[in-house]
Amino acid sequence: MHLVSTRNSKNVVSFEQAVLNCMPEDGGLYVPSDDVDMSRWILYMNKNTTFQSIAGALTTALIKDEFSPLICETIATRAFPFSPKVKRLDDNLYMLELFHGPTGTHKDFGVSYLVHCVDTILRYQNKHSIFVDVTTGEFGASMAVALRGAKKTKAVLVYPKGTMRGLKDSDLIENGGNICAIEVDGTEADCHKIVKELFANRALVEKYSLTVANTANIGRLFPQTFFYPFAFSRIKESVFGDIYYSLDTGNYSNVVAGLYSWKYSLPVRGFIVPSNDSLTVDVCGDCQMLDSFVPLDKREKANPADPSNLERLENVFSQWSLLMKSLVFPTHISEDDEEKACKELFMRYGYYADSHTARAYASSKKHDERFSGDGVSVIVARDHPAFDSVSIRHYLGEAPEMSDEIASLFQPFSQEKKPFEIYCAFDAIVDALENISRL
Repeated sequence: MHLVSTRNSKNVVSFEQAVLNCMPEDGGLYVPSDDVDMSRWILYMNKNTTFQSIAGALTTALIKDEFSPLICETIATRAFPFSPKVKRLDDNLYMLELFHGPTGTHKDFGVSYLVHCVDTILRYQNKHSIFVDVTTGEFGASMAVALRGAKKTKAVLVYPKGTMRGLKDSDLIENGGNICAIEVDGTEADCHKIVKELFANRALVEKYSLTVANTANIGRLFPQTFFYPFAFSRIKESVFGDIYYSLDTGNYSNVVAGLYSWKYSLPVRGFIVPSNDSLTVDVCGDCQMLDSFVPLDKREKANPADPSNLERLENVFSQWSLLMKSLVFPTHISEDDEEKACKELFMRYGYYADSHTARAYASSKKHDERFSGDGVSVIVARDHPAFDSVSIRHYLGEAPEMSDEIASLFQPFSQEKKPFEIYCAFDAIVDALENISRL
């Protein structure tokens, strides 16, 4: 599998290189350059095929030139002791639930896969690497779970004071774990600025083998392509018409992953998303990306601390511009639409929907009304609804019960010792990296 930068098609790297050195010097993001026909893998899968097996098979199909099937299967097996779930609500409506990982968020899948992938690569190379990321919530908890037991990878998690969640004392480097938690007496934007400045210094990136675990890293986004073949394997025996996936955009990583799955031969009729200022419709009602009017060489470099996958989405559009108009369907969704969708899902199906899921369902409904569609909709539910209990209670008068595991993620994390507490000081984070590299 070869990857290229969105800003320089001649900058070709391997999957391993893209994962370990995730930010191209030209300021773009890495994207796949190969169109791989995986139809024989996807069509062979059925409702009894485990998510681990799907992940292992697709990993093997995509990066077989770099890693043996045994290594690919090992990565998938270690990364996914958990799985998404598909629930059938009625004949034409399914839910693809991505919150059945250890911390109740879809991020568990990408983070776990990336960490185990990098750790496996580094074991063979006998090298080490450090993730540097900003977190204000569940992402830190996902990183903590994934890094437990890692041998060659550590992480520096930078967070605004008082916002860290889900870590245990045993996760910290000073207690034998793999995480250096750096508390900043500032805002999330201050944290982003520090990490962005760090990755702008190529000498430091190379010296400490720095990478990120957010979706700026293609290795974090790549496993999200497994969601759609998994859903297809669960519903294909019951569905005989078109299949649509409806999802909220977020930072566009799941939309991009879905389009990559389509490029890899996944049977799908389209992706339905709520529109916004960047992804909307033109006067003819066709999909339009407004950012595309600004040339890439006139933009700032991709932000390693706060990624948006719009540039990757543009890259897909540039290759398949005409087809995208009949494959991606932005739909305007108001707050009233969101509330109505949340209530309808609960009244009809007893289903608690957070804001993202409600918006995805509302988009699907509007698309059906516009096109009088008779296809099947698969709504992508990203995170556990308990994360959005305030909004759900506002709409429904009640909210889903929060499990002990989810509740523990909301407990504030504080360190008895804060050897790396900083106040928006770039030099302090470099000192922390130097200390970690000596361990």
